[in-house]
Amino acid sequence: MAQSYARVWIPDVEEVWKSAELTKDYRQGDGVLQLQLEDGKVSVPIEPKIVHVNVATEHCLHEIAINPYETLPIYGTDIINAYSGQNMGDMDPHIFAVAEEAYKQMARDERNQSIIVSGESGAGKTVSAKYAMRFFATVSGSASEANVEEKVLASNPIMESIGNAKTTRNDNSSRFGKYIEIGFDKKYHIIGANMRTYLLEKSRVVFQADEERNYHIFYQLCASAHLPEFKALKLGKADDFHYTKQGRNPVIDGTDDAKEMSTTRNAFTLLGVNESYQLGLFQILASILHLGNIEVKDRDSDSSIIPPNNGHLSVFCELMGVTYQDMSHWLCHKKLKTATETYIKPIPKLQAINARDALAKHIYAKLFNWIVDHVNKALHSTVKQHSFIGVLDIYGFETFEINSFEQFCINYANEKLQQQFNMHVFKLEQEEYMKEQIPWTLIDFYDNQPCINLIEAKMGILDLLDEECKMPKGSDDSWAQKLYNTHLKTCALFEKPRMSNKAFIIQHFADKVEYQCDGFLEKNKDTVNEEQIHVLKASKFDLLVELFQDEEKATSPTGAAPATGGRTRLSVKPVKNKAGQASKEHKKTVGLQFRNSLQLLMETLNATTPHYVRCIKPNDYKYAFTFDPKRAVQQLRACGVLETIRISAAGFPSRWTYQEFFSRYRVLMKQKDVLTDRKMTCKNVLEKLVQDPDKYQFGKTKIFFRAGQVAYLEKLRADKLRAACIRIQKTIRCWLARKKYLRMKHAATTIQRYVRGYQARCLANFLRRTRAAIVIQKYQRMYVQKTCYKRKQAAALAMQCILRAYMARQLYKALLREHKAIIIQKMIRGWLARQWYKRTLEAIVYLQCCIRRMRAKRELKKLKIEARSVEHFKKLNIGMENKIMQLQRRIDDQNKENRSLSERLNSLEISHAAESERLRVELTRLRGAEEDAKNNANKVTSLLEELERLRKDLQNTQKEKKAIEDWAQTYQDEMEKMISELKEQNHLLKNEKNDLNRLIQEQSQQWTEKMQRALKEETQQLEYDLNEERSRYQNLLTEHLRLEEKYDDLKEEITLAVNVPKPGHRRTDSTHSSNESECTYNSEFAESEEGTRGGEDVSKAILDMSLFLKLQKRVSELEQEKQSLQNELDRREEQFQRARARDDEEHKKARGAELEYESLKRQELESENKKLKHDLNKMRQSLRGSAEAGSAAPGSPVYTVLLDQLNASNEELEVRKEEVLILRSQLVSQKEAMQHKETMTEPLPYIEDVQKLTDAKEISQAYMGLKETNRSPRFTRRPTEVNELVNRLRSPFPDYHKLNEDGELWLVYEGLKETNRLLESQLQAQRRSHENEVEALRGDLQSVKEENNRQQQLLAQNLQLPPEARIEASLQHEITRLTNENLELHAADPKEYKAYRISMLRRMVDLMEQLEKQDKTVRKLKKQLKVFAKKINDLEGCQMDVSPGQTADEPVHPVNIPRREKDFQGMLEYKKEDELKLVKNLILELKPRGVAVNLIPGLPAYILFMCLRHADYINDDQKVRSLLTSVINSIKKILKKRGDEFETVSFWLSNTCRFLHCLKQYSGDEQFMKHNTSKQNDHCLSNFDLAEYRQVLSDLAIQIYQQLIKCMENILHPMIVSGMLEHETIQGVSGVKPTGLRKRTSSIADEGTYTLDSIIRQLNSFHSIMCQHGTDPELIKQVVKQQFYIIGAVTLNNLLLRKDMCSWSKGMQIRYNVSQLEEWLRDKNLMTCGAKETLEPLIQAAQLLQVKKKTDEDAEAICSMCNGLSTAQIVKVLNLYTPVNAFEERVSVQFIRTIQTRLRDRKESPQLLMDTKVIYPVTFPFNPSSLALETIQIPSSLNVGFLTRV
Repeated sequence: MAQSYARVWIPDVEEVWKSAELTKDYRQGDGVLQLQLEDGKVSVPIEPKIVHVNVATEHCLHEIAINPYETLPIYGTDIINAYSGQNMGDMDPHIFAVAEEAYKQMARDERNQSIIVSGESGAGKTVSAKYAMRFFATVSGSASEANVEEKVLASNPIMESIGNAKTTRNDNSSRFGKYIEIGFDKKYHIIGANMRTYLLEKSRVVFQADEERNYHIFYQLCASAHLPEFKALKLGKADDFHYTKQGRNPVIDGTDDAKEMSTTRNAFTLLGVNESYQLGLFQILASILHLGNIEVKDRDSDSSIIPPNNGHLSVFCELMGVTYQDMSHWLCHKKLKTATETYIKPIPKLQAINARDALAKHIYAKLFNWIVDHVNKALHSTVKQHSFIGVLDIYGFETFEINSFEQFCINYANEKLQQQFNMHVFKLEQEEYMKEQIPWTLIDFYDNQPCINLIEAKMGILDLLDEECKMPKGSDDSWAQKLYNTHLKTCALFEKPRMSNKAFIIQHFADKVEYQCDGFLEKNKDTVNEEQIHVLKASKFDLLVELFQDEEKATSPTGAAPATGGRTRLSVKPVKNKAGQASKEHKKTVGLQFRNSLQLLMETLNATTPHYVRCIKPNDYKYAFTFDPKRAVQQLRACGVLETIRISAAGFPSRWTYQEFFSRYRVLMKQKDVLTDRKMTCKNVLEKLVQDPDKYQFGKTKIFFRAGQVAYLEKLRADKLRAACIRIQKTIRCWLARKKYLRMKHAATTIQRYVRGYQARCLANFLRRTRAAIVIQKYQRMYVQKTCYKRKQAAALAMQCILRAYMARQLYKALLREHKAIIIQKMIRGWLARQWYKRTLEAIVYLQCCIRRMRAKRELKKLKIEARSVEHFKKLNIGMENKIMQLQRRIDDQNKENRSLSERLNSLEISHAAESERLRVELTRLRGAEEDAKNNANKVTSLLEELERLRKDLQNTQKEKKAIEDWAQTYQDEMEKMISELKEQNHLLKNEKNDLNRLIQEQSQQWTEKMQRALKEETQQLEYDLNEERSRYQNLLTEHLRLEEKYDDLKEEITLAVNVPKPGHRRTDSTHSSNESECTYNSEFAESEEGTRGGEDVSKAILDMSLFLKLQKRVSELEQEKQSLQNELDRREEQFQRARARDDEEHKKARGAELEYESLKRQELESENKKLKHDLNKMRQSLRGSAEAGSAAPGSPVYTVLLDQLNASNEELEVRKEEVLILRSQLVSQKEAMQHKETMTEPLPYIEDVQKLTDAKEISQAYMGLKETNRSPRFTRRPTEVNELVNRLRSPFPDYHKLNEDGELWLVYEGLKETNRLLESQLQAQRRSHENEVEALRGDLQSVKEENNRQQQLLAQNLQLPPEARIEASLQHEITRLTNENLELHAADPKEYKAYRISMLRRMVDLMEQLEKQDKTVRKLKKQLKVFAKKINDLEGCQMDVSPGQTADEPVHPVNIPRREKDFQGMLEYKKEDELKLVKNLILELKPRGVAVNLIPGLPAYILFMCLRHADYINDDQKVRSLLTSVINSIKKILKKRGDEFETVSFWLSNTCRFLHCLKQYSGDEQFMKHNTSKQNDHCLSNFDLAEYRQVLSDLAIQIYQQLIKCMENILHPMIVSGMLEHETIQGVSGVKPTGLRKRTSSIADEGTYTLDSIIRQLNSFHSIMCQHGTDPELIKQVVKQQFYIIGAVTLNNLLLRKDMCSWSKGMQIRYNVSQLEEWLRDKNLMTCGAKETLEPLIQAAQLLQVKKKTDEDAEAICSMCNGLSTAQIVKVLNLYTPVNAFEERVSVQFIRTIQTRLRDRKESPQLLMDTKVIYPVTFPFNPSSLALETIQIPSSLNVGFLTRV
């Protein structure tokens, strides 16, 4: 029973087969089937017996390749990488799949392989073979020899140019057969190749049919005739030569012959054919063209002649180096030999032309063979061949209207190949059934052995042809009669045409072919005039002689016979035969030679595992993408594909493994049927489902089905799934209907509720409005009455207010004028007094400060002089007493000053009291006089008159008020009206303003967004350009590294070739152990220079100079390009630095003062250092002199005291030095302040002015300026006014009215009182402060006394201690003192305590540094003293063993005195001869695992940098250069040796980056020193600038990073497809497969299935290893981003190439897997590294598999969603989408076209697959280390004990 909508195939007359779909279910007994074709038309009912169900049967023996006649992007490197490592059947059919299968079987079975490419002319055989060779060259690569894979590929253009030509069926038809053996070594790398050719079509050289061409090389020569080197060939256009113009179509559309000529010449050069040989080849080819143009004329009926001075013959003889007379003679004559005599006979014109053409064909054949031999020599390898893969590109079965000898040989070869193929197919089927233990019977198949016997057996066609060629008067007609007589009645495969006696018909396996007998004998003989050959052999042209020098020793083209065995290489080297055999071999016919070579080919193919590629022509007109079904079926039948399928289908064509069957048909089983044993489960289910046991068989690992059974099982499965789908739909629809009903019910209830609420609110609003109207009426009436009352009340109040206000204003104005005048007088007078006082005070203080500073400077100079004097050092012990006396003197001075101040205060108090009493008497007298004056001034009458006048004015005012009120009312109404209008206009203007503001805001926002977008796009473009530049630069580094490796390999090969050991010598090949190579590492370094010179000399003698020069040129070009990129990068970085420098200018200006201070400090330190060194040298000289004199031996009291004084003097010098630096810093800051305040005209505060003055001259100038200021009018005005006022008051008759006219007396009195109060408060404050100061000084004096006593006690104790203990005691004492001071300050003022604590901490640091310096000095002096003491003891000849630094009078110091640990400077010292040992132990023999687990990260980098620091410290440039070079070379060597270990590469990437960061951090550049500590800044490199080495290390880090990515890719690549696509992470979702896309048997047994957990575990491993090695976090992010890009790209590429993966369930699996990877990123805090974005194309592809794909809305959603996929990728996924279940639908063609139309405007690359080899450009952000170098401990496990810490 067939179900509706099932797909079926129906036969068709035009298209052979058509696809259709059932429109009605077919049941048993129905007579017809209702079908619908794909074009939408309902077909006529068809008998069911001729319908075939669409069941896909697969056969892995054939690869059917159809020529699309269009270049497709499916043969690139990305496609090769995608197919590499995949199993046969996992990917879409491709030539690369066949090549990969052959390569894997060779590696797995260790058996040689063959790929047989066959098909008609124009079907694409040559291109398929070329792509197969390209696959091997790309996947395997070369092992030892340079450019072997390139040479193999370079042989293609050469052979195409000399062996391919244009025919009516193909523009690039191969006119010969070839078998190329590609050799591999034990590691399966290409080591060489060998080529064998078959049956070159020589007749094409002299004849071409219409629309055909001669061989390409002739047209390439004519197209390049204009080149200077070809001028001597005297060539022209192709239409000028007879041999190239017969086809009348010398041009091929789309082909540039001149460009192809350049490609051919480059290929010759790559294969080692130098320029002179190439020109010789082209000279011979040109001479062939000229030979064809030689004109032969009839002399008579039996003879011919060449006209004299024939131009083309002259050119031919000139080019070939032969004489004109000889060649013109033998072209028209021939030599006949009898037993006794030799005759020279002229020949007619036709024979002469045939002889000329035969000579041309013979020369071309010799040239062809010579080129093939040289190609084989160039591809020959000196390394022993382990296995090979042969690629056979041979002509397919041919049948034309006229078939001749060439077609006969071609079809004979195809008969042999078909027989071999049938036997191979039968053998495979037999092996499969026997392997699975399936009972089977012999299958009948067509055997073409009778046809082969007809051709090659005794008395066969070839045998009769050879016999006829030996007959003296043999002809084609007689040979045809022999064929008729021999085979016409005896062989059913041989027939005679009805209408011809010169033809015969052979029934081949593909079709019947009629052959014309004309020309068979001539072509089989292949004769040429021997005298013409002798003329050519006598040529002066060396290459021509070389072509014909093997005429006497020609051998069979078959070569030596092969040995038996599958792994034996078949040699085709020529064998040197005897002279007697040579002539016999030379007389072999073409048919015999072809039969022998074909026999050798069959033996080769039988000894290998064959793989078949059948090339099919889609049409005969070379139209692109046009398919002719009839022609395709005809070709499939001709090449035996249909017969093969028939043989396979006769048995059990469908095969499933038990696991695949269980996963596919699990839905047909019940739970009770599922057993733990999958095999038993499958058996039980099949017995229930399929009643006929003959329809299937159970093997050991597979189930075998007859044809049609899989379709039946698929129908059952689809029925079951359809029933389940219907049940799910029923439940879902019920749920949806109920949800819809509940929503409608809820909506109706809600509508009712809202309507009722609305009605209630309307009623409430009506009641509220009624009540509001009543209230409004009430308040309106009340308002009218209240307004009338208020108007009347306001009028009365206004009149009263105006009158009272007028009176009050008059009084107020009078009082105000008087008060303001008084205030102005007071303020002016007070201001004048204050100005005079302030200037006087400033001048006085100014003078005091200048004088005090001058005295301080003098005192400072005295102190400096005392500090430098030796006497001062001797008075250090009494320094404390002097300080105490100074403090006592200061206290006495303060007491005297306090007493003088007290006396001055008493005198001031007495004078103030007398003055106050006098002023009080004067004030009493003035008050009495004022009262009398007021009484006399009062006049009552004037006041009464004034009152009357005011009453009259009041009446007038009332009248005016009434008129004003009326006018005011009118004005108020007008104003209110105007205000209302203005309000309306204002409202409109506000609205307009708001609109404008909104519009402006929107425009500004739009402009802002536009600018932001433009800025963002520009930023992204700049970032993209920068990444592109980085990527180009890093790619160039990779190319440079590859060329270096090739250069090294060449040098090694040359060295090995020169130093090949003789038999019996010790072997030096790669089988040596690594221990021996490591042990000889030192000797290699020692002899590197001599070995290099010797290697270079040998390489110059042996290496091909052309290749060497090209490599040199390529390296120089790469270096120039690298330099240009580096310059561009430097230019951009310089622009960025310039922009950043502009921003930092202000900051640098602000730091000017600090820098100046630092420079002063540095100069001061240098000067003090010089002085100290000078003093130290003097003291050493004095010590040496005293030691020689014997007066002060080491250990004596005098020596000890002198050492103590030296230490004390050093401490005092440090103190003085800090004081000087502090003073200088203050001077610098004052100078800056003076620069900012030079332009100010007013006097500055006196403290700053005093600080500006630095000498006595400035002080005198300041004093003169003060005097001038006092004389100025501004300063003399105030005293004059005061004196005048006092004189007025003291005069005998003062004018009191004049004095008191402005209240001056009262103001003066108040001013005096305020002055007195101010003076009293100041006096009291000064008295309190003085008392406090006296108490503080007393306390300080007491504490100083106590401190003095304590210091004296400590000094006495310290003098009794040894020098080491003195330092510890003094330090302990200083700590105790500082602690006490801290506690006191903290109790007094916390803020001041904090500042003091900071200063104390700085001082502590300074003290520690000074202590360290003193300790170093003491140690050095002790060492010197020990040396001196030893010398003294040696001189005195003393036998006593006395320790240095001790005498007999003093006791020996105890040995348990604590010593300070040695202070290290973060450097490691090593000897020059230990450099090799350092590199060996630290790089070459270091195990990363132990270092990563047990030691700090980056320890080797730190150790190397510390060694580099010491070399820089001692200023040894040779040592620095040698160390850096050794480190870089050693890292390269260890990576080359163990570059495939991820742990090693990661370890050295981390250490290289750390070494690079150390070079930056300690380089001394300000940009790298920002995060350093002061100690780290002290450790910076001081002598060398290693910026260039930083660039070299950066390049090395880039190379290591790229190697890390490749290593990681090699580990991840096998896991990705299995883990991301094939493994079912969500069980049950992807358990089904599309119909007909079952997984085929893997050609290599699986070593283990990878899952997503495997990938995540591997990612965790990568991450943990990099973290253990201390890799920079930013670098880890870049590595993770690259990892995820590889995962996404490989997964997407395989998805695009596998039809079985494009389904809805697989999309769900992919999205789940991607979510797991994102979860891993979150766990590792790597979401911001950009790794998630690299998976976006894969995510979109998974979403594309799951979304709907029907309507235009779906198309629009897909276009907007899949912005990360290209149009080609989207269309590919839609085409590959395959429904897993019957209720899913395929994507319609119309929908795909809609997608293509919508995506037509996209600008993107047409490339289908993602490039998995892309490596993102890497950056190394600066990451300084906080680890102090001096704290690093070196473990003994590193074996670097020869390093000394400094």
